[in-house]
Order: sequence, then C-alpha cells, then structure tokens
Amino acid sequence: MRESRFWELMDDEFGPGYARSVASGQALTALDGRTADEALAGGVPARRVWSAVCEQMSVPEGRRLGVDHPPREPRPQDL
Repeated sequence: MRESRFWELMDDEFGPGYARSVASGQALTALDGRTADEALAGGVPARRVWSAVCEQMSVPEGRRLGVDHPPREPRPQDL
C-alpha cells in the first residue's frame, strides 16, 4: 500500500481533520506505542500501520478497504 492510499483510508474513516489527529496523537500498541506518523516516518509499511490503526480504533472489517468513490470525470488534458 502506498502512503497516499493510507491517508485516503484515514480520511475516509475518520474525516480529514480527525485523521491527522489520530495519526499524530494515538499511540498504537501494535507498533510499540508509536503513533502512525512516527511509524510511517520510521519506515513501517503503510499497510501495517493501517492495520494497527484499524485494530486499535475498532474499525469494522467492512470499512477497512475504504469507501467506493465514483470515478472522476476525465480532465481535458487527459483526453
């Protein structure tokens, strides 16, 4: 998982503002008490960090893959 996908999942689950608060303030037991921000900065794979967030914050299994977003309209420069 790319880090950009991690942030997309965080925003989907917690909302853009609260996601940043969770990432910087929630010590994750599965990551030796590091926050998501600290773990990502330390090279922990984003998938592992997302998994730890989900476990700690009791994200239901059905929401761990994120929200289905409708496809974006092609931009003129992409045509």
